[in-house]
Amino acid sequence: MTRPIRFVGGLLALAAIVVLEGCSYLRASSGDTLALAQATEPTQPEIVAADIATHVAALTAPIMEGRMSGSAGERVAAEYLKRAMERLELEPAGDDGDFLHRFTFTSGVALGANNTLSIAPSGDASDPESVALEIQRDWRPLAFSRSDRFTKSQIVFAGYGIVAPASGDSQSINEYAQIEAQDRWVLVFRGMPSEIEGDRRQHMQRHVSLRHKAMVARDHGARGILFMSGPLGQFREQLVPLRFDASLAGTRIGALALTDSAASKILAAGQDEGEGEGPDSGTPALESIQAETNRQLLALLKGQRISPDASTRSTAISAAKGVTIEGRIDLETIRATGHNVVGRLQIGPEPSAQTIVLGAHFDHLGFGETTGSLASGSDVGRMHPGADDNASGVAVLLEVAEALRAARDAFDTGDTGDVGDEDGAIGSRDFIFAAWSGEELGLLGSDAWARENINPHSNDSGPVAYLNFDMVGRLRNELIVQGLGSSPAWQALLDSAAEKSPLAIARQQDAYLPTDVTSFYTQGVPVLAAFTGVHSEYHTPGDLPELLNLEGTAQIAQLFMGIASEISRGESPPPYQAQQRPASGQTRAGFRVFLGTVPDYAQTDLVGVRLSGVAPDGPAESAGIQSGDLIIKVDERTIENLYDYTYALQALRVGESARIVVERAGDPLSFEVVPISRD
Repeated sequence: MTRPIRFVGGLLALAAIVVLEGCSYLRASSGDTLALAQATEPTQPEIVAADIATHVAALTAPIMEGRMSGSAGERVAAEYLKRAMERLELEPAGDDGDFLHRFTFTSGVALGANNTLSIAPSGDASDPESVALEIQRDWRPLAFSRSDRFTKSQIVFAGYGIVAPASGDSQSINEYAQIEAQDRWVLVFRGMPSEIEGDRRQHMQRHVSLRHKAMVARDHGARGILFMSGPLGQFREQLVPLRFDASLAGTRIGALALTDSAASKILAAGQDEGEGEGPDSGTPALESIQAETNRQLLALLKGQRISPDASTRSTAISAAKGVTIEGRIDLETIRATGHNVVGRLQIGPEPSAQTIVLGAHFDHLGFGETTGSLASGSDVGRMHPGADDNASGVAVLLEVAEALRAARDAFDTGDTGDVGDEDGAIGSRDFIFAAWSGEELGLLGSDAWARENINPHSNDSGPVAYLNFDMVGRLRNELIVQGLGSSPAWQALLDSAAEKSPLAIARQQDAYLPTDVTSFYTQGVPVLAAFTGVHSEYHTPGDLPELLNLEGTAQIAQLFMGIASEISRGESPPPYQAQQRPASGQTRAGFRVFLGTVPDYAQTDLVGVRLSGVAPDGPAESAGIQSGDLIIKVDERTIENLYDYTYALQALRVGESARIVVERAGDPLSFEVVPISRD
């Protein structure tokens, strides 16, 4: 979809907000606004597939624009959920007597007004005439680049800019071995040669991302890095899109993308007259350089000896050394407000001290603007409706809320009928129903709410259990229930509820999951999560309502309604159980080693990695590291952002001590941490 159309959609979304806030009933003028009106229409008190379909259809409507956190579409979705909770007669549990709980975050970057870039030969000629490169046509800064003016500096060519250790039959690679990068800009190709296949390609994959190459350049003393696609790179766009990953901060060096034409100008500017193919030769010269670079890199991986002295690549190294670059990178940070929607179902005459929180994130990926999108081909730029991820979970949340409200009311009147349980009551602890935003950007919304509402040192008041619904719409053979290791009470509770359910259940112990449960578990709250598995439409525009198993989703809602009621009725809340290590395969990073540190994904403006929590009894906590510490070094590797930290962890070994330096209250502290194994 084109940008002008999306802008019109945003205006429609804002208009719908005004209508919603001014009227109790929305008179629909289009199919999109009709979806919003469904928030005030009656649904059945019991859990049924038809009501789940209604909520999913509304949340995936075009007017929601993919529900990106902080967007107009997210605001419309929040208003829909607010109206739905009002209709269910929940009490507002957000800010200042409202259903909305707001949080601010860094939502992206944009080009400032002062981006300039010029190149010039650096020979003996005094004050040579420079060549200005045009922003957006010839070059573009990367989202994680440093913003600053930079003085004239030399350029050096480093092939693909890869530094990688040996693995299996692949030899070690160090493309910086032949060059001096200190105080220079490094010119490199994106990615890796297409000729690298199989196990070698899998091994190299972690060393070829843009961020990793920028980190390597920084560690070699470079002032900046210049990425070119190259004619053999087969990239869809020669200039890297300005896409922001809100979970990762920037780096202290410049990082730019160049078109092949601009890269050719750099190499041509460094050649003496008559050398090479000249400034008008365009990409053929660059293609020759890339082909020779590919050949040499593949030979090195195979352990073959090469003689690069007279090669085309050697010519490129010499040419790049004859060029200087100067200019200014101007990126503006965009701040946004996200909206959680939180309601409370009060069971008794007074609010209970202890509560049970049920949650599901309603945000998604918009039109795929962030790095989370897996869209390809013609799907790039299209709206990501997120039917399974996670309109399905929000629909379950609302259905459970409505069924529990009906059960409470029936017990109060003495008419339990079909909505009460065998004992007639649903317990004494109140329920908090939370629709989170910011999950796709790093659990931002749930983390913000948990920080404000949980005392990790006591469960006398506040949340005593958290139940999560994330991607529960594609039930096939069995429901996956995760987090059983977070409390010794879960097995029996799940067994009891499962006896009344037709669902086949796969049980997983891990409570460290890449979803909102982590915001609660790291604060000392037992968690359970429902999940029906990933699929080929995950994080693409193909995640559509018609692919959902609505009957299966309703069965999941029934199961967790029973679990929630049991917790509310229980004499004591589920006891918290610390996990020393996650089960294999259930963590976001997929490392073999485990430290038990939980980064704060919301802190994008810090140099270092702030911890929002540490796993109880994990290696980090045992060594003395605390929640709130700012990690700045791991085994002498400087940590500026989460990306640095990710690669530092990959270098650690099980059972071998690592030195981690943190800042606490402004003071550096050093700890020896011994990683343990995940498997």
